[in-house]
Amino acid sequence: MTSTRSSDTRRPRAAFASTGPGFYPMIAAVFCCLLLISNIGATKGIQFGPVLTDGGVFLFPLTYVLGDVMSEVYGMRAARRVIVLGFGIQVLASLTFWLVSISPAAPGYTGQDAFDTIVGVVPRILLASVSGYLIGEFLNSYVLVKLKERTSERKLWLRLITSTLVGEFFDTLAFCLIAGPAIGITGFADLANYTILGFVIKVGVEILLLPITYRVIAAVKKREPSYAEALAAVPQDVRGS
Repeated sequence: MTSTRSSDTRRPRAAFASTGPGFYPMIAAVFCCLLLISNIGATKGIQFGPVLTDGGVFLFPLTYVLGDVMSEVYGMRAARRVIVLGFGIQVLASLTFWLVSISPAAPGYTGQDAFDTIVGVVPRILLASVSGYLIGEFLNSYVLVKLKERTSERKLWLRLITSTLVGEFFDTLAFCLIAGPAIGITGFADLANYTILGFVIKVGVEILLLPITYRVIAAVKKREPSYAEALAAVPQDVRGS
């Protein structure tokens, strides 16, 4: 009897799929592409009426959606690998833009000033992005996985919303305070507008996308054979319905 109870306590409280052949490499690739495109777009400050933001607002929230998918289906370690990969790609992009900028222009090329104006702020955007990205994405993944260990397959909405609120808050705060001056947003009032509205917009977009996130997570779980195997090892009374 003692042996049985000891064995039960070692059974997992949450299921995670393996990162072998399946959807993980595809999700990781799309995540890194969205991150890179968002950071290039973020070099332009934009304004919609009273709302000050940057070009990264269109796609960047989707990186958190995919981060949620990876953390929910594959776990913290798998999400961490992609977060670090995304960081490496950002560094490579910044280094490449810098090398292109300082390279001698070809005869007849007249776009050097425009090129420098656009990509010249990429290193500062990179600093802002990395500062917010690493903190925000790690917190997003950590909070989601820790909540899943407590709730297993139940209350997915709680994991998604809570992790988003925590991750996006610290991400937006760090990014906006560093990137704002680089794209021409200065002054306390404008920076506060940029930061607060940026946070509200990103969280709002992710909440609006919750039905899609739910369906994507369900589809990936269903099509990952290793997830079903891992779920079978979780006691029914723990995972719920």
